[in-house]
Amino acid sequence: MMKDFNFYAPTRVVFGREAEEKLPQLIQQYGGRKVLVHFGGGSARRSGLLDKVEKMLTEAGINYVELGGVVPNPLLSKVKEGIELCKRENVDFILAVGGGSVIDSAKAIGYGVGYSGDVWDFWDGKAVPQSCLPIGVMLTIPAAGSEMSSSCVITNDEGMLKRGVNSDLCRCKFAIMNPERTYTLPPYQTAAGATDIMMHTMERYFSKYEDAILTDAIAEALLRTVKDATPIVLEHPEDYEHRAAIMWASSLSHNDLTECGTEKDFACHKLEHELSGLFGVTHGAGLAAIWGSWASYVKDKHLARFEKFARNVMGVEGALAGIEAIEAFFHSIGMPTSIPELIGRQATDEEIETLVDKCSRGGKMNIGAMEVLTPEDMKAVYRIANEK
Repeated sequence: MMKDFNFYAPTRVVFGREAEEKLPQLIQQYGGRKVLVHFGGGSARRSGLLDKVEKMLTEAGINYVELGGVVPNPLLSKVKEGIELCKRENVDFILAVGGGSVIDSAKAIGYGVGYSGDVWDFWDGKAVPQSCLPIGVMLTIPAAGSEMSSSCVITNDEGMLKRGVNSDLCRCKFAIMNPERTYTLPPYQTAAGATDIMMHTMERYFSKYEDAILTDAIAEALLRTVKDATPIVLEHPEDYEHRAAIMWASSLSHNDLTECGTEKDFACHKLEHELSGLFGVTHGAGLAAIWGSWASYVKDKHLARFEKFARNVMGVEGALAGIEAIEAFFHSIGMPTSIPELIGRQATDEEIETLVDKCSRGGKMNIGAMEVLTPEDMKAVYRIANEK
């Protein structure tokens, strides 16, 4: 039976070639007077985007401070630096210029500004966010979908613990999306981003609620679109229409639309968070490396769902054929489908034990929804992925 749901997606999306020109008025519309411009490495500067942002803010009379240096799998130390900067400068709005890592770092900073304790309390389960500074996004990397999601994933430098917190408080006020800004993405980053988009959708599609007819159809169309568009943009990086399709899919994959009437599983995301936390790998690549092993481990209990995916998304018949087909697709776009491919070697037994211990919070937590995984199940999936 289809599950009851409450769908909330308040983010204003401004999409297209001229979308960036709307930035000053959008910040002012949402009350921004002193802005933190938050970004990652040098690409935002080299591309000219930061220069354009600074010029627009200056001409509109909007004061700003900047904080760069966000890395993939964004770190708690940078979040704390941002919190102190915002408090010192009386920042009242955060603009994230970049992809999911920058956006999640901005969300965490937004949570921390109004909190008197250690911001990690939210990810450690000791507190629940009660406020968040308003956040806007200028998206440059379609992947995480954080521009329209309630999710915020941060890595604690101490112990490299990667954790997620969900709250509607951090949903962005607006997201500016110009597909032209994705033309210069390296092929690996493009492919990893597309994988993350697909996985956000598949984590919701593989559900014990199998009667969400329209939601399933939306998810299948989204998956087919990204699957078909990715090889095209890898060959033709400046193909606007297919870059646009991937960019829009990024938002739709993680704003909970494809969860309406279903229940997200997200076991693979939790398994992967520990991979990228321990080994520092790219999130999308880690998802590709673990999904087939998870799927082969649980498929026999959910054959109808895997067969539907094989038929409607991959165009093949049979649960196993569907798994093999998407792993072949991952390989075709340069993604790994095993831990050795991901990290360049097999993980040691000790590393597998560490992954399981972190994922299960010391053996105290199960993961998954369609198929609940115990710590022993987690170990089995990691081992399958490690021995392929």
